[in-house]
Amino acid sequence: MEAKTAHRSVSGPCGHAPELARAIRRWGAELGFQQVGITGVDLHADEELLLRWLAEGRHGEMGWMARHGNRRSRPAELEPGTVSVITVRMDYWPGSARDAWDVLEDPKLGYVSRYALGRDYHKLMRTRLERLASRIREDVGPFQYRCFADSAPVLEKPLARNAGLGWLGKHTNLINSSAGSWFFLAEMYTDLALPPDAPSARDHCGTCNACIDACPTGAITAPYQLDARLCISYLTIEHPGAIPEDLRPLMGNRIYGCDDCQLVCPWNRFASATREADFEPRHGLDGTALGELFGMDEEHFLERFRGSAIRRIGHEHFVRNVAVALGNAPTSPEVIRALRARSGDASALIREHVAWALVQHGQAG
Repeated sequence: MEAKTAHRSVSGPCGHAPELARAIRRWGAELGFQQVGITGVDLHADEELLLRWLAEGRHGEMGWMARHGNRRSRPAELEPGTVSVITVRMDYWPGSARDAWDVLEDPKLGYVSRYALGRDYHKLMRTRLERLASRIREDVGPFQYRCFADSAPVLEKPLARNAGLGWLGKHTNLINSSAGSWFFLAEMYTDLALPPDAPSARDHCGTCNACIDACPTGAITAPYQLDARLCISYLTIEHPGAIPEDLRPLMGNRIYGCDDCQLVCPWNRFASATREADFEPRHGLDGTALGELFGMDEEHFLERFRGSAIRRIGHEHFVRNVAVALGNAPTSPEVIRALRARSGDASALIREHVAWALVQHGQAG
């Protein structure tokens, strides 16, 4: 059943809706967004795909994805009165970071997904969107809106596609033909009846299967199909318990997220480095020794990762991830000593992963 929404006409100093839409794009650019698009709320086809994905259990332990029901695919049910969605993107590729492949090919280092090397993007993106809302309010007066930056059940990639920001690639990430895929997305739901942008006309992946071939765990099970239960980003960030043993050797030194499918994507040759200092690497996370990371106690972890997306997974899960990476590292006295030092850890989850890692080096757990 289609959700009922209010319809608010646009008035004010900017004139009619098309002029306001153009102004919103200009204001967004002034606030540091690389692109601003506008779309409606119809996600019927994407809802069918989402429900099928959930029914197949491909969301793994992310039960919250099912609990929200149709609110994820029906914006007006999440935020009553919504008739338009303003969606924005912001580049995050850290130009000053150590080369990603150099880190991945050095098993003594921990690889952190490029998006998490700097400060947590959630607050920055939402703050900028709130500023955009304030600028709109100056012209049209009070209006209804709500801003999101990966902070609520929102189908952000289909919305961005519908707003003309790109197409969904075979790895299920959004790709822009002039900017690649290294960018964050955020949304503003609003009751302003704005003219929608034309959706991205076509898929430009063609016959390329680079992302599928590169996935370390085979999580991209077919073009445009992702099984989160196999995805290293899910395993290291969202998965709450023990990482399946058969997947651990495939994780290499990836301790927080995974970028392989984007690193090999030919469209990312068009990506631009971020303009935001907050997204540049902090605390040497673009290539820190595993032993250093593994030795952190919880207090040190919380302090070091203050303001970082990594802090969200907590100390226990972070150490679990690093234990797997140490299990995949070359055998050395340093690695054995580091693992032995945590073999009696208070956390059963950490002890189990340490014992597995020690076995990989020929040591009894």
